[in-house]
Amino acid sequence: MKLSLLVPCFNEEKSIQACIQSCLSQVRKFDEIIFIDDCSTDGTSAILASYSGEGLIIAKRTPQNTGNKSTAQEFGLQFVTGDVVVTTDADTVLDSHFTEEIERSFISEEVVAVAGHVKSLDYNWLTLCRAFDYVVGQHINKLAQSYVNYIFVMPGAASAFRTELFRKYIGFDHDTITEDLDFTYKLHWENFKIIYNDKAISYTEDPTTLSNYVNQIRRWFGGGWQNLIKHFDIAFTSPIRAFELSLIYTEGLIFSLLVFILPIINILFTLWILIIYFAVTSVFGIWAAWKENRPMLALVAFPYVALLYINAYIYLEQFIKIVVFRNKDLIWFKPDRIGINPQ
Repeated sequence: MKLSLLVPCFNEEKSIQACIQSCLSQVRKFDEIIFIDDCSTDGTSAILASYSGEGLIIAKRTPQNTGNKSTAQEFGLQFVTGDVVVTTDADTVLDSHFTEEIERSFISEEVVAVAGHVKSLDYNWLTLCRAFDYVVGQHINKLAQSYVNYIFVMPGAASAFRTELFRKYIGFDHDTITEDLDFTYKLHWENFKIIYNDKAISYTEDPTTLSNYVNQIRRWFGGGWQNLIKHFDIAFTSPIRAFELSLIYTEGLIFSLLVFILPIINILFTLWILIIYFAVTSVFGIWAAWKENRPMLALVAFPYVALLYINAYIYLEQFIKIVVFRNKDLIWFKPDRIGINPQ
């Protein structure tokens, strides 16, 4: 099996060296490593040239800046020659056994795509909250989705696809701002088998400032609503799909509305709800701290509750913007980087 890695990048000088080194340090080596430079204006191009000059990676530059991750990926796909194409981001480092796990996952011919396990690099309280989301979202939600054969989203930082089938059936539409979710819906439309491998681990740099966090959540929630509209009919193809999609979006909408309505109705009752929410989050935080061997997760309930109203507001905002007013905004916000130290 020939494994190819495809990594789009734009102005990633603070993180790309660590990303490259993690890709080169795999126990089971990639057969092909392709970085697509979307006309970076910082030192990214020079770093890529230093590695491509040694023949370690293939570095290609887009004719002009696309401003969009999926367009850069589409440009790069023409250079992929492997049986399986792995996608990750330039602000991400791969566990040294990542390719081993990906290859093992594709032993069965019926497997068309593999969703890996994403972890958040430790920087501050915001990345602590994101790490908590990842623990619950992957150790509980994604594991449950795997059992019912309906993985909701392939993570952009850790996914793999059979190249020939990706080219034939999936492709790129560039009509949403969350291409990874779009890919996943298309895989389900074809009834392709997707599996989740929690040992195929990548570590990604999540937003470290509130403004970057808000922009990322806007993209995720907005892209979620865009893809639901685009692929709405898929809910009628299976009871499990209908149940999962209604649970995700209906529950999210009702919860977000209640966050703002309950204080108006009864402030004392709202305080009790917040106390219960804090207590439940604390229990899961302690479990997450044990699961990830990251002690600070035991205290995640304090900052996490503070983000409750921000997340609820953005969820409703994007619902009104995308669903009610049918806004088709495709602006992709790139967060500022702190950087990853090469090991």
